[in-house]
This record gives sequence, structure tokens and C-alpha cells, in this order.
Amino acid sequence: MSMSTKNSKALHEIVANNIIKKLEQGTIPWQMPWNSNGLSLILPYNAITGNRYKGINILSLLCSERNDPRWLTFKQAASKGYSIKKGEKATLIQYVKTHEYLTQRDDQGKIINKQEGKQVKELQKLETPLVTTAWVFNAEQINGIQPIQIYENKNSIWEGLQKVENLIIESKADISHTNEDRAYYNSNTDKIILPQRNQFDSADKYYATILHEMGHWTSHKDRLNRDMINRFGTDGYAREELRAEIASMLLGHELKIGHDPAQHIAYVESWIQLLKDKPYEIHSAAADAEKIVNYIMAFDIKREINLSKEEIENRRSTDKKTDSSLNMGDIIDYNNTSYKINSLLKKGRYKVEELSTGNNFILGKSDGLYASLLSAKNSVKIININLNPMQTSPKEDHNNIISIKR
Repeated sequence: MSMSTKNSKALHEIVANNIIKKLEQGTIPWQMPWNSNGLSLILPYNAITGNRYKGINILSLLCSERNDPRWLTFKQAASKGYSIKKGEKATLIQYVKTHEYLTQRDDQGKIINKQEGKQVKELQKLETPLVTTAWVFNAEQINGIQPIQIYENKNSIWEGLQKVENLIIESKADISHTNEDRAYYNSNTDKIILPQRNQFDSADKYYATILHEMGHWTSHKDRLNRDMINRFGTDGYAREELRAEIASMLLGHELKIGHDPAQHIAYVESWIQLLKDKPYEIHSAAADAEKIVNYIMAFDIKREINLSKEEIENRRSTDKKTDSSLNMGDIIDYNNTSYKINSLLKKGRYKVEELSTGNNFILGKSDGLYASLLSAKNSVKIININLNPMQTSPKEDHNNIISIKR
């Protein structure tokens, strides 16, 4: 097992060099197929936490060309009883450390020790976050880990396409279709221009193209405010295309509609030169791509919240049309028991008879049974609505123009 700790190159240099090699070979690390049923569409994620890797880490791990998307550190593997296969090399990633276990000291600055002599450490927030590195291994490099299970959902791509359509509507992006054989975003008019739908080979390619152009659309000063005054062939143009390309790959994964690897062909030479001159550009591009994804996916979150609010309003409207209280003489079946409201008392209380036993009792509006009887009377199904904004889907069953050359 080797972690190549003597490698002095920064992560962005390693990734930039790997991408340059692949570009020169006619490929790219984020080449994702259209078919969403394969493993290759699943982006790298941590096998323990289940979290997808972000930013430049995605590109670093994709460069390894592993078939299994799961990764974990040596310690994480050991914690599960796994072992690293002999001779396997780890892959470098980085993360921002915001908290760290620090030794506790008393008011005089002396180290606090436990009775057994061990120092007391406490997890504390760092005043200045630290960028640090870690080494991870792919599941293919590990003994003991179970093979990954992929459950094919033949409807997922159609669900994804509908989700993109809904997202576009929510964004209110200005999209026009013309007979031009190209797609582009015009920053002067803030419009996305697309060929006619029938000019695309398939629906997923059409929507993937829209997502790519929406990546450029986020550059507007009222959105993510990126510089778009660049001509085709310039560094600035190549930089923006690199961001949109990585973002459209991430969005294609997020929405399960795939990504078109042919879109980057026109920019290969520019990207090679850009990364040779400025290796750190790949780090910046990956970070900006994540911002683009977050901005666009927020429309999906907003739509889900609005749908939930609509359900709440519908529920309130339904409640207004139903009785808001129990009435004398009501007989209500609830929980295999029949209850009769015999009389109305002061202070909003009721005298209720349990018909099966003949027992009488006093019921107040604050009692749980009151709400249950009222609900049963009106036959209103109680709906629990989740308004958590982090839940993105229901839990239920050459001038100021950025263009794709097709």
C-alpha cells in the first residue's frame, strides 16, 4: 500500500496534468454516457457517509477511471473491518477543516489532564478554516467490502426529464427556438437560444443542452455575476465553457438525464493551453461549477416548497368547507367505537357518550380525542407536509455569446 506522500505537487496541479493528458488523448474525465442505467453515471461518493464529493475532488477521483463510485479513507476502511489490497495506491483529495480537537487548558494556560493522566481534548471551531488533504481508496482496491448493488429504475430518466422541465419553468429563463444549428446564451439580451426540438437526436440531449446553457445563464450580474465579455478563442471564453461543461455534467447526474461528452470538442485545444498556463484554473472552475449547480437546483427546491404550500392552502380551504366543531346529536365512528355528543356545556366542553359501553364523559376542545372526532366527522385525511428546504424531492410512493457547437 502506498500513499505517495512524497509527491510535492498540489492537488490542482495533479488534476490539471491528468486532464491535459486525457484531453490530448481525445477524452475527458467527466465523459458520462447518456444511458442512466450504468455505474458510470454515479459520481464518486464516500462509502461511509454517502455524501458526494465536491469541486476538484470529483475531478481527481474521476481521473482514476474506477468503475465503482465508492471511496473511503484508510481509517474508514479499518473501522469496517476492511483491508487495503497489497500494492494499491491511494488518491489525493482535499477538504476544508472548520473544527479540530484541541487540548483544553485552565485559566492559567496549563493543560488539563484526566485522573489517568490523559490530556482533555475538546472539539472547537477554528478561527481560520484550514484546507487540508486526505488520501482515499476506491472500493475496487479494498478487501471485504460488498459489491455495489445498483437498482435499475427504467422510469428514472423520464422522471428526470420532467424534473428539468419543471425546473426551467420555475427559473423563468427566457428561452427561444430558432432554425439555427447551434445553442447559445446571449448575455446582451439575457436569452438562451436553442435549435428546434426536432433537431435533437433525443429528449435527453435537448434538456442536457438547456442545462448547459442555463449554466452560462447564471453568469448574469443579477445571478452569479461572472464576466461574460469574451470572444470565442480567448482564455475567458474557454474558462466559462469549462465551468458550464463541468456544471452540466453534475446536473446531468443530479437529475439522472446524462451528459453529452461531444459538447466539449470545440474547446479541447483552448482548455489544454489554459490548464498548462494556469493549473489552478481547474480548481476555480470546479468550485464555480458547484455554485452553478446549487443555483439551478434551488429552483427545484423552490418548486417543491411552493407545491407544499399549495397543499397546505388546499387543506385550509377544505377545512373551511367542513364543520369546525362538534354538534349536539352527532354520532361519530372512530377507532372501532361510536361516540354520541349528548349535550353542549359551558367553556367549549361537551358531554359525550361511548355507545358501546354507555359510559359518559366530559370532552374539551384541547383534548386529543376532540380533534380526532372532528376529523373523523368530516372524513378529512390528515396530511403531513415537509417544508424542509433541503428535501429536493417528495418522499412520496463569438461576442457575448456562449455557444455549443453541435
